[in-house]
Amino acid sequence: MRKTVYIALGTVGLTVAGCAILQDSPRVSDGQIRQELLSSFQDKGQAKLERVQQTALQEACSVADSGKPLPESTRAAIEKAALSSVKFPADGQYLGDWKSGEKIAQTGTGFQFSDKAGDPAGGNCYACHQLAPQELAYGNIGPSLYNYAKLRGNSEETMKYTWAKIWNSHAYNACSVMPRFGDAGILTEAQIKDVMALLMSPDSPVNK
Repeated sequence: MRKTVYIALGTVGLTVAGCAILQDSPRVSDGQIRQELLSSFQDKGQAKLERVQQTALQEACSVADSGKPLPESTRAAIEKAALSSVKFPADGQYLGDWKSGEKIAQTGTGFQFSDKAGDPAGGNCYACHQLAPQELAYGNIGPSLYNYAKLRGNSEETMKYTWAKIWNSHAYNACSVMPRFGDAGILTEAQIKDVMALLMSPDSPVNK
C-alpha cells in the first residue's frame, strides 16, 4: 500500500513540475514556427515549400483558432471576398454525371509529391462526409450529405449555394476547413459539375 502511495505522489509531482515548466517556457512566435517548418522540409515533386506560407485568410483564422475571436468585420470581409471569387458555370448548367461524381468523391489523390503533375485530382469527399449509403467508411468532420437534394430541393438558389460552397467554402464560413476546390484549382469546372450531380441528381444514390 505504501509503495502505491509513493508512486501516485511521484506522478503528481512530475505532473505539477511539467505544468510549471510549460508555464515558464517562452512563447514561440509564428515566425519561429514558420522557419522551423521551412528548415524541416524540402521541395519534392510538385509539393513545394511555398505551401507552408499562409494566405492572409489563413493567418486570420489561425489567430482565431488560438483562442482569439475573429472580429466580425474580418469575418464579413473574408466571406464577401470568397463569394465574389466564385465562378459559376459559363453555360449555366450545374449538373454533370453523378457516376463520375462518385468516383471523384472516392478519389483521394492529387497534388501530393507522389502524384504526377497534371493528373486530375480527386475530391476525397468521403474523408469528411457521408454521401451514398453504399459506402460504409466515411469521416464526420463535415455534416452528412446523404439525401442532400431530397431534403433541400433543387431550386436555383440551392444550386448556386451548393456550387459556391464547393468552389470556395469560405463564402459561407470564413474559417471553414473545407478545401477551396474551385478557387484553389483542385477540381475543374467539369469535375465540380459531376460532384454537383452526385449531390443534386434524383438518380444519384445520395438521394435514394
